[in-house]
Amino acid sequence: MTAKANTVILIPIYNDWQSASLLTSKIEVELLKSKLSADILFVNDDSSDEPVINFGEELNAIRCIEILNLRRNLGHQRAIAIGLTWANVNHHGDNVVVMDGDGEDRAEDIPKLMSALDANGGKKIVFAERTRRTESLFFKFFYQVYCFLHFTLAGIRVRVGNFSAIPAAHLERLAVVSELWNHYAAAVFKAKIPYEMIPLARGNRLAGKSRMNFSSLVIHGLSAISVFGDVVGIRLLGSAALFGIIFFSILLATITKITGQLMPFWMPLLFGLIAILFFNLLLLCIIFVFMILTARQSATFIPMRDYSYYIRSCENVFGERK
Repeated sequence: MTAKANTVILIPIYNDWQSASLLTSKIEVELLKSKLSADILFVNDDSSDEPVINFGEELNAIRCIEILNLRRNLGHQRAIAIGLTWANVNHHGDNVVVMDGDGEDRAEDIPKLMSALDANGGKKIVFAERTRRTESLFFKFFYQVYCFLHFTLAGIRVRVGNFSAIPAAHLERLAVVSELWNHYAAAVFKAKIPYEMIPLARGNRLAGKSRMNFSSLVIHGLSAISVFGDVVGIRLLGSAALFGIIFFSILLATITKITGQLMPFWMPLLFGLIAILFFNLLLLCIIFVFMILTARQSATFIPMRDYSYYIRSCENVFGERK
């Protein structure tokens, strides 16, 4: 049962140790309120700043704090992939809560995720479904554009982020899901691992400023969509064919109405040029689909097999792992 399992809180950090320290204190308070306990695993994504956690008080609900130092900067999603695999190997049998370290994933919501995990008997991953966002209008606009593209290309609505609770049984499954290297939540959907969502509002940053720029956001969005590359390729191929038929039909009807002739002498030449363009488009889509399908047969990153190459060390900051 999940109620008897230990819990590890996985938090990727890159040069945001002040927020991490404040978040640690908040987690301690919320766990004590709910009479829960947990270990904390910070994944240091090769920060240039010294990784220091100042919790400034005796910890009771938090039993152990570890900092997993990576050999190089991998980015947020890949740091999560390494951390999840490390937790599966070294905290075997424990449930894992994944959250960001800036405070936007609220400490007071951790007991809610853990409670939902117990309620479903550890059979499903529990994601926080965002009900309110605190970002700028600029971010919200492009986020909606990304959501539209994601649904159009992959057929899945974007409703969750990283904040989630993973039962130990599904953590073992994730450890061999190659797509985890690109995007955690998308990997769960792609691997068809059972999940549910509970509505939770997004909090505010605890300290400092976000280092996520526009380019990083675009890369993050494309990484999520790339997990569904095979679906995207098929949808592009079908859309290109459908668009070609509709375009030719409208063009023929328009020319017929303007000229009053069903087939002017220059029509075959025009249609031939357009047909060549659409044929090239379809060919590119077909090549893209076959590249994706071929890639599925080749050796890719397998978290359980390859994660150790990226780990420099693991520091014990507080307590001892049980």
